[in-house]
Amino acid sequence: MHLIESFFDTLQSTLGDVLPLGLFLLGFQFLVLRQPIANAWRVVRGFIYVLLGLSLFLMGLEKAIFPLGEVMAAQLTDPLFLYGTEAAEVTTVQWQHFGWVYGFAFAIGLATTLAEPALIAVGMKAEQVSGGAVSAWGLRLAVSLGVALGVSIGCYRIVTGTQLWLYIMAAYSIVIVQTMRAPPMIIPLAYDSGGVTTSTVTVPLLAALGLGLAEAIPGRSPLIDGFGLIAFASVFPIMSVMAYAQASHWLMLQRERKQQEKQGGG
Repeated sequence: MHLIESFFDTLQSTLGDVLPLGLFLLGFQFLVLRQPIANAWRVVRGFIYVLLGLSLFLMGLEKAIFPLGEVMAAQLTDPLFLYGTEAAEVTTVQWQHFGWVYGFAFAIGLATTLAEPALIAVGMKAEQVSGGAVSAWGLRLAVSLGVALGVSIGCYRIVTGTQLWLYIMAAYSIVIVQTMRAPPMIIPLAYDSGGVTTSTVTVPLLAALGLGLAEAIPGRSPLIDGFGLIAFASVFPIMSVMAYAQASHWLMLQRERKQQEKQGGG
């Protein structure tokens, strides 16, 4: 009964968020374009599916994903697990003792990004448009590794309490250098890859992990230190995709050179 009441509360809230957008689109369709809606019943049915899906998704976040992130962060940062002693006996936080946290962050960043529906769609479309020059699986793997590395570094930032802007400035400086040297066709795709990672699957888990980690470490503020993981998950995929493209381009040039040497020798 509690779950049913919670679902209807979430459904009502979601309807209040989605309905203005639907009314705006209807008004634009009838008042500006002055065209009837093609397949109106399919549109209505799709709207209902979206409404129910969003409600169930938000309910799942509240009931499972956020508590899971907080529990995992609390367990991984438990002084008994890290130091083998009680919290009262811990005087300083040393980043070297949080290896399991960095490993867990890497694994969760890799897994959630590989399962990200938006990234799957972008990878399939990129492979189709490029005629196979861009591999959908290669793109997904490059983006996922970038997110995993970025989240691990973001957790290190939370543990050490260092300033977020230092990491972001350094990361975007590398991105600028890569942009000047990367193949032109991959640059727009790399920049878009930083956006598709911050979607339905990745963001809730990373936000829960960051907040839970900041709450569990003494001296950290969930508001100041807990947020920021999403920024790492956005910039590091840009770096990894351009690095993947540069490596692929270099390997292709090496293969072509070897073929030319063989033909010349023959």
